[in-house]
Amino acid sequence: MKTYYLTVFEKDGTNVLDENFQAENDDEAKKIGAEKLEEKGYSNHTHRCAAPEGHLVLFHR
Repeated sequence: MKTYYLTVFEKDGTNVLDENFQAENDDEAKKIGAEKLEEKGYSNHTHRCAAPEGHLVLFHR
């Protein structure tokens, strides 16, 4: 399992969510990240989900 990092921002740049979670791979992390965003009501906010190696698996501006 790897630790992925999910971050959400307001339009003014304020950080509103900073959370990490475990996933087996990037595809699973993308699914989990999207589900977390939807359940917390942040799917339309600027967000990113980064893998432990530093690359993005989700990004919305």
